[in-house]
Amino acid sequence: MTALTKQELIEMIASRLKLIRIEADYTKDRMAQVIGVSKKTLVQIEKGRLLPSWTTIIVICALFREQDSLINLVGGDALELAELLAREEMETRKEKTLGGKIWWDLVKKDENLTLQRNIISKHFRIVDKDQYRLYSSFNEKEARERFIELVKLKKRSHTV
Repeated sequence: MTALTKQELIEMIASRLKLIRIEADYTKDRMAQVIGVSKKTLVQIEKGRLLPSWTTIIVICALFREQDSLINLVGGDALELAELLAREEMETRKEKTLGGKIWWDLVKKDENLTLQRNIISKHFRIVDKDQYRLYSSFNEKEARERFIELVKLKKRSHTV
């Protein structure tokens, strides 16, 4: 299984942009204004004749990240996914997650950490026991290695 690409995310969101707009209860004029495109461009995107730019996708992911249609489309936080695609890897304690009950497969688990893989985007993340995301990557080998490093660090910090 290959990881999701920027182009695939653009195509996915473009194909559902009308649904995202309708769920937000926005007119075409309002949606175009909010995401920073002309109404003509929005209509072309919604009809499948034009793809939005990467910048427009980032705006949509940021401004509509709590909409069910976008969450269900990408399997979680669209902005997290866009950020990961842009950076290719992230390591920092981020916002609390829902724990991976819906869009995540368990890869490896320790008493303090869990390594998961998103069933839609195929990216990996490590969450702590409080469900905060510590690390994300599309590279499975790097994610597994970082998981092992973090487990060792946690165990050392508990024995000191």
